[in-house]
Amino acid sequence: MNQPYYAHESAIIDSGSVIGDGTKIWHFTHIMSGCTIGACCNIGQNVVVSPGVILGNNVKVQNNVSIYTGVICEDDVFLGPSMVFTNVINPRSAVARKDQYKPTVVEKGASIGANATIVCGNRIGRYSFIGAGAVVTKDVAPYELVVGNPARHAGWMSEFGHRLKFNDEGIAVCPESNEKYKLEKNQVTKLA
Repeated sequence: MNQPYYAHESAIIDSGSVIGDGTKIWHFTHIMSGCTIGACCNIGQNVVVSPGVILGNNVKVQNNVSIYTGVICEDDVFLGPSMVFTNVINPRSAVARKDQYKPTVVEKGASIGANATIVCGNRIGRYSFIGAGAVVTKDVAPYELVVGNPARHAGWMSEFGHRLKFNDEGIAVCPESNEKYKLEKNQVTKLA
């Protein structure tokens, strides 16, 4: 039977998961029942996608990432190698807290760097950029660049992943796309 996605022979795909056309699932990855993966995603080696997880279209998941129940990634999200999601604020081995999972939403186009940790219950804004090794403990604004532990504001990024430099009028131009952005009241918007 021809399936509309590719899965390496070592991948485990439980029944009851939904996987979109053109998605590639690589070595030693486990796709659990009840998750939804969009079209044209690339799920790297040694990845776990837990029940209830939703990945949009064109999501890139690098090696050694576990995406736990409660996580939603919108279209075009990049999850760097060995980055970490959590889903319980105060885990204890001897205390069952499956009814206390806190949702984490990663909005369209956001990038999360290698070895970053996203503490559950936070929203990662559209086209934001989480630096490698950052520990995110609060919401990240759209287009915001955060780095460090705990993650702190370090600037703003374009949709093409370039740092934005704003002039005195609060306007910046992406050096690759030439798209313009406006910084106003500590929020960035792309100009039409």
